[in-house]
Amino acid sequence: MDKPMSSFGFKLMILMFKVRDYFRPRLDLLREVGIEPGSCILDYGCGPGSYIEPLSKLIGSSGKIYALDINPLAIQEVKKIAIRNGMKNIETIRSDCNTGLPDNHVNVVLLYDTFHDLSQPHNVLRELHRVLKPGGILSFSDHHMKEQDILARVTKTGMLQLSKKGQKTYNFIKAS
Repeated sequence: MDKPMSSFGFKLMILMFKVRDYFRPRLDLLREVGIEPGSCILDYGCGPGSYIEPLSKLIGSSGKIYALDINPLAIQEVKKIAIRNGMKNIETIRSDCNTGLPDNHVNVVLLYDTFHDLSQPHNVLRELHRVLKPGGILSFSDHHMKEQDILARVTKTGMLQLSKKGQKTYNFIKAS
């Protein structure tokens, strides 16, 4: 995630995700997290915005979605989704680590299929811990990593602890 993907690679990823989402809707995965109406969500490494529409359904108009990615094409794609669907509660952030959000601000961070590609994963985890509210959830999924690596790398600093393992996600809770 430290370098934006090429335009061709990004367009190919969009196509692959549309096929994936047809057979495995993102809403099914998000239900494992326990997102409630009114929640504030950070989709860290949002890519082409596969989770934006289903997240919007879960949080309703009183919630807020921050979509963060390093790739300007991802930011453009999320903005298109928001405009096309009349979503007013979505804000994009272009960054490779720092969110610019206040401390203890978000209820849930989604970190899906991004962690394996980070050159400074500890810095990202520290930033995500900072923006999570007390008791906030880091929902983690990365099919490029084995379970023992996920658990070890996310919990080794003591900032986050496993609270629930779903079929497709791991929920880590912010430790004090």
